[in-house]
Amino acid sequence: MAILDEIFGRLDVSLQGRIVTEVRIGLGYTAVGLDDGRCGMAYTFREEAHEGCSAVREAGTLAGRPAAELASWIQRPDAVAAAVGLATLNAVTDPPADAMITDLLPLLEIRPDETVGMVGYFGPWVEALRGRVRALHIFERRPRSQADVLPDWAASSLLPKCQVVILSGTTIINRTLDGLLPHCRNAREVVVSGPSTTLLPEVFRARGVTLLGGVQVVSPAQVFRIISEGGGTKRFGKAVRKLTVRLKP
Repeated sequence: MAILDEIFGRLDVSLQGRIVTEVRIGLGYTAVGLDDGRCGMAYTFREEAHEGCSAVREAGTLAGRPAAELASWIQRPDAVAAAVGLATLNAVTDPPADAMITDLLPLLEIRPDETVGMVGYFGPWVEALRGRVRALHIFERRPRSQADVLPDWAASSLLPKCQVVILSGTTIINRTLDGLLPHCRNAREVVVSGPSTTLLPEVFRARGVTLLGGVQVVSPAQVFRIISEGGGTKRFGKAVRKLTVRLKP
């Protein structure tokens, strides 16, 4: 079963009876608020939005719809709609009891002689790791100019050689995570991290993931404002709580 399908299936009961009260689709992130006050987030793939003046044909009618309906958008091929779906699912995901309120990077004990693979460009992490490990391979669909940023198709040949692999939660939205994880079997640490990450250990543990990093929205109003004004990860600050979950075998 695909990861997205399993996430949707496990959260089906939590979605029942919940109503969407607000949806914000920003340049960086998408947020969905529910009638119980909870809020979830996911990355907005604005570069993959349909051309034209309207990225979502149902715009203006989303508030008031059942959460289960918008959560089902995760199965749409449209990346913008899929972000709405994942944000809705993240809104009904309760953090695990053993989730730690901390950034994930300090928990990764990466040795200087190790090779690290990173799918998605984590700016602060790149600066912390570049030049301090044997090799750092960064994979992006649209590679940057840096020498260590490679096209995403190179991941299949290089990830098996990595001892530590860091995967962006955005790989859940674009359905690439299922294809990437089999290439990470030789890694001692496999991380899925970012605000898009759904904190469901039971989904990821069986697939070899060892660490999950995500966020819990603690101030929906502030998150909605930041997203509406085009803000991203660096602007959320205390409006979200960074959570890390160690997945025990």
